[in-house]
Amino acid sequence: QVQLVESGGGLVQPGGSLRLSCAASGNIFSINTMGWYRQAPGNERESVAAITSGGSMNYADSVKGRFTISRDNAKNTVYLQMNSLKPEDTAVYYCNAVIKRWSISPFRDYWGQGTQVTVSS
Repeated sequence: QVQLVESGGGLVQPGGSLRLSCAASGNIFSINTMGWYRQAPGNERESVAAITSGGSMNYADSVKGRFTISRDNAKNTVYLQMNSLKPEDTAVYYCNAVIKRWSISPFRDYWGQGTQVTVSS
């Protein structure tokens, strides 16, 4: 069993900051890419940022320069520092990790339960 547990969401004013965390636990052999997605009401889930095990990062154009993704491989944890938040960043944010549970198993996607981020005055 593998679990991804997110924390750090909440209500923040425009221009404010939040830091999301996501810790993977359970039977884990190896983690490849970890990332964050978000889904606003009426919209499809979209990729926000991702980071490989080697540290390569990519970001959605809408968050470049404002959000920073990082990870602690020793803790199987990924972070998303969100600065200069805008109302349009309001969404449920989901953690994603591509995980190999055993040496002989394939990599597969795992998801967290989601954490609400609301940007409003």
